[in-house]
Amino acid sequence: CVWYGECGESEKVPGKKYNCNYTGPSLPLDPKGYDLLTVHGGASRLFLSLFFVLTCPACFFNLMNLFCELTCSPHQSRFMNATKFNATKINSTNVLEVEYYIGKNFSNAMYNACMDVQAPSSNVKALALLCGKDAKDCNATNWIQYMFNINNGQTPFSIIPIFSDVPVSGHTPMNNKTYACTEGLEDGSGPCSCQDCAKACGPKPVPPPLPPPWTILGIDAMTLIMWISYAAFLFIFIGAVLGAWLNALNISLVALNASCCETLGERFENALRVLFSSWGSFCVRRPTLVILGSLILVAASSGGLFFMRITTDPVELWSSPSSQARQEKDYFDSHFGPFFRTAQLIITTPLTDTFIYSPYFGGSDVPFGAILDKDILHQVLDLQLSIEGLIATYEGQSVTLKDICLAPLAPFNNNCTILSVLNYFQNSHAVLGLTNNGCFFCLFFFHSAPASLNDTTMLHDPCLGTYGGPIFPWLALGGYDETNYNNATALVITFPLNNYLNDSVRLDVFMKEEIFDYAERSIEDEIDRESNSDVGTIVISYAIMFIYISLALGHINSCRRVMVDSKISLGIAGILIVLSSVSSSLGLFSYFGVPLTLIVIEVIPFLVLAVGVDNIFIIVQTYQRDERMPQEELHQQIGRILGDVAPSMFLSSFSETVAFFLGALSNMPAVRTFSLFAGLAVFIDFLLQISCFVSLLGLDAQRQEGNRLDIFCCAKLPDGQEEKKDSFLFQFFRKIFAPFLLKEWVRPIIVSILDFFVGILSFSISVVNKVEIGLDQKLSMPDDSYVLEYFKNLSMYLHTGAPVYFVVEDGHNYSSPEGQNAVCGGVGCNNDSLVQQVYGASLISDYTTVAFTPSSWLDDYFDWVKPQSSCCRYLNASGDFCNASVVNPSCVHCRPMTPSGKQRPEGDDFMRFLPMFLSDNPNVKCGKGGHAAYATAVDLRPKGAGVGATYFMTYHTILKESPDYIEALKMARILADNITQTMGHKVPKGCSLNDIYSYFCSSIFYVFYEQYLTIARDTAVNLGASLAAIFLVSAVLLGFELWSAALVSLTIAMILVNMLGVMWLWSISLNAISLVNLVMCCGISVEFCSHIVRAFSVSVKPSRAERAEEALAHMGSSVFSGITLTKFGGILILALSKSQIFQVFYFRMFLAIVLLGAAHGLVFLPVLLSYIGQWRRADAPNFTRSPRQIACSDFFYFNLFSSSQVPR
Repeated sequence: CVWYGECGESEKVPGKKYNCNYTGPSLPLDPKGYDLLTVHGGASRLFLSLFFVLTCPACFFNLMNLFCELTCSPHQSRFMNATKFNATKINSTNVLEVEYYIGKNFSNAMYNACMDVQAPSSNVKALALLCGKDAKDCNATNWIQYMFNINNGQTPFSIIPIFSDVPVSGHTPMNNKTYACTEGLEDGSGPCSCQDCAKACGPKPVPPPLPPPWTILGIDAMTLIMWISYAAFLFIFIGAVLGAWLNALNISLVALNASCCETLGERFENALRVLFSSWGSFCVRRPTLVILGSLILVAASSGGLFFMRITTDPVELWSSPSSQARQEKDYFDSHFGPFFRTAQLIITTPLTDTFIYSPYFGGSDVPFGAILDKDILHQVLDLQLSIEGLIATYEGQSVTLKDICLAPLAPFNNNCTILSVLNYFQNSHAVLGLTNNGCFFCLFFFHSAPASLNDTTMLHDPCLGTYGGPIFPWLALGGYDETNYNNATALVITFPLNNYLNDSVRLDVFMKEEIFDYAERSIEDEIDRESNSDVGTIVISYAIMFIYISLALGHINSCRRVMVDSKISLGIAGILIVLSSVSSSLGLFSYFGVPLTLIVIEVIPFLVLAVGVDNIFIIVQTYQRDERMPQEELHQQIGRILGDVAPSMFLSSFSETVAFFLGALSNMPAVRTFSLFAGLAVFIDFLLQISCFVSLLGLDAQRQEGNRLDIFCCAKLPDGQEEKKDSFLFQFFRKIFAPFLLKEWVRPIIVSILDFFVGILSFSISVVNKVEIGLDQKLSMPDDSYVLEYFKNLSMYLHTGAPVYFVVEDGHNYSSPEGQNAVCGGVGCNNDSLVQQVYGASLISDYTTVAFTPSSWLDDYFDWVKPQSSCCRYLNASGDFCNASVVNPSCVHCRPMTPSGKQRPEGDDFMRFLPMFLSDNPNVKCGKGGHAAYATAVDLRPKGAGVGATYFMTYHTILKESPDYIEALKMARILADNITQTMGHKVPKGCSLNDIYSYFCSSIFYVFYEQYLTIARDTAVNLGASLAAIFLVSAVLLGFELWSAALVSLTIAMILVNMLGVMWLWSISLNAISLVNLVMCCGISVEFCSHIVRAFSVSVKPSRAERAEEALAHMGSSVFSGITLTKFGGILILALSKSQIFQVFYFRMFLAIVLLGAAHGLVFLPVLLSYIGQWRRADAPNFTRSPRQIACSDFFYFNLFSSSQVPR
């Protein structure tokens, strides 16, 4: 022997003892020392390494062999040599230093067996905790040297390892038998699991190759196909037009009787005319009743605004309560509590100087970036300590960081978790300011081994943070390359904060202190500020539109009659009607508790103004152009006019209403809410326009006929004869634009124009699949937001991904071997268990976005409860838990040191000790305590009835842009589905969502990005349903003219596809906001198209070209002035907004909607109608209408209301 027994106390490591020098023959172990053979005492009490390798029997056996031979081998003197001694007061000698001769074969074999062993609680390899440096920099030599270093805080005396396979200085190196991690032990223990032994896994999984881009002859396939299709269309269309033109004179059609559909359509059209004419006449004759009734209904509907609730919670805005991610989030929050919140600082310096540190122990100089200068660190520490000292007031009580911060070791350690490089120095100016520049090497060292228990440098500072856990450099530093942390250019300080299901007010009060670069409420705060800052821009935008409407409605015949012919008061009344319809819609849904969103408030007035103003211009301008018939009174004239235009208004409004209500079928709350409010607002606006506005028009007409001034209606001009003239815009459309566009000799040019539109359509189709999906969160911030700088720094300096939790829902049986093997990752676990599958995914992290092996409470619990460890003990008398740091003879091991005791706990044994594990804080004598890492990971059933829901946590890879987050969610779902299929365990049939399984993945961002997994399909379904609704409503209200309805739907579809092309050209991504705008585009496009098509449909001109010309002449000016000009001025103001969302999604998209709508409705559609519009038998060359048929269409409605007969 070289020693026997224990003597004095260690001077280096308090609480540890020296061994007594003894060079005699080996002696039997005293019965009092039997405990040395367990992990509770002896070598394992000295070396914490054993606790972290229990999951791999071969590694544990080899490492235990190293310690046992060192401690109590009967042949110590063969491979050990005591070199330093110290006499004690009791006539014995302490051994202060020994040389330990170890075979290279043994050390290498031991290292190979342990190199892949995982430490489940920290998501890193065990060697990262045991080697004094990162696992990738560890080898057999420096690992053993670190474990035997007296400065590691565990070794009471110096042990100098000497590695050799041949005798050295008369000593034969210890070269005992070892086991590879793929081998089982003689005691029946199996080989190590795949996650702890890479050689047991077989070949590394290979991610599937990325699908190659779809190309034809090296050209993008979609682009090539669409341009070929366009060329084919161009050839066929030009040939057809030329053929029709050459053979036009030879066409001879036989006049036939009207078809059944035409007869039915004519009757339906007449019925609508009679209905709206009667109603218009009534409104003019009873204005007080109609206006008062409208005001009462609007007031009653708008009364719901008192119950209005505006939703700003991003979860409520973007995630449906029935969605998978939302239900999974609710399940996670209810069983484990909400995800903790974070507040974060990213600190950089304009200094670019570097400084060199020369290690005192020798070696190469180490350069450090300016951000790690000691003076800067002292200033940053002052800031950090100031934040810790912040005090906020809530309901008369003081709130500090300690009240809300995450403290995983509480109540034994109440220090807040602060992930900061300054926590390497215990957040202390004194430690940071230690002399000899040791702190810089200390910093570099801690970067290498942040989870080490102690510092083996001259400083001997704790490696762990003040909260009791490690500070990983990839969380505390930024701007470095690879793992060269000393080159960092930024400090990242993160404060994890507790979150609460129902009470976050106190947390929000503290977070409103304007200190943090970023807190989780920062985005919501900035959105609120953005909304307030853009109020002025929105007001100016609407003011311009209001002023234009008020002035443009009037038709001034002479300067003398400016105030008589103007319609400022009528325009203001029309605007108020539009706003009343919006308030009525908001109020009615507020009665039913439907919450509003900012999108509803910002977009719906714009939409309803576009629809409502267009109808107002059509009514007023039709009245201004109309000549009153002989013996016709004012109410009859306005009734006749309403009978003529109201069916067109009803067609557009009802089509939009149905389309919007179908859009409410969307799963996205923002889209659904917008569609509901918009649909109802548009329909209420139509009802108010054909009632209240018609009454107001009648009153205004009486004022104008009485020569009374607008606004100042008590004043009156002298009577005088004035020549009535058409407006300039109407004359332009009737005399110049429409004839020029549709003249016979211009037809070749028109064909080119038509082909140009089809070419744009082909281009748009070819790029539809290239539109980016997602919403860059930077766009949600104002231009001057401080959060933008944070997002920029986050992309530059972030070196870690979001945590992801793999959840096992309540119902899994952890007490049975089968249930354990299906989940765990250690020895004996299934190769396709949950932990093993996640581990396999982490091996190809670039593909799966899973960065690390998951932390497994089950595997750590198995290690914690083993009799070989000193962790699981209880008081023999009471059965109460006995922490490993407690010295009490009454504490006994939970399980006996027998073959059965070494097996996993099952049945009642499993539940007996699990609560102890979850309450045990890790310490230097037991690093496997589960309280810090797993206190919230296991949801225990009441009264020890079993284990409920649990989770296994890991991290995603670095995610920076929306596509990264979407891909991470998609890959995590695929992995969770694979686990589910392997487990074969589903949620009971009573679950509200049948496809949620007992195994799912959850992360804080999933609830926001889930919409993007299906947004392309949702967009197609929503827009497709809207187009189908528009087709059906148009077909009915156009008198069952299916072809005309098809042309309306085709034109709107072209506008929508072209909008997607504009989105690609203008870098507008597809998300909930742009989808709302596309739905709105569908509605506004109806206004551009339906009025023109209906005017074409009811025209009595003899040919398609003439009917198209008449429709464009009469309706084109109203559509142009009512929508295009009204919106154009207001839209341009939006470009001045500070909000990037307004600039991108409102200014750009609204401008594109108006321009594309005007181009298609006023240019493309009339040309298309002139070629392939609904053919009537009246279009045949030999078909003529009788004078009576023509006259009937003009005088029919006058006969309805005239008290005398019109001559026949």
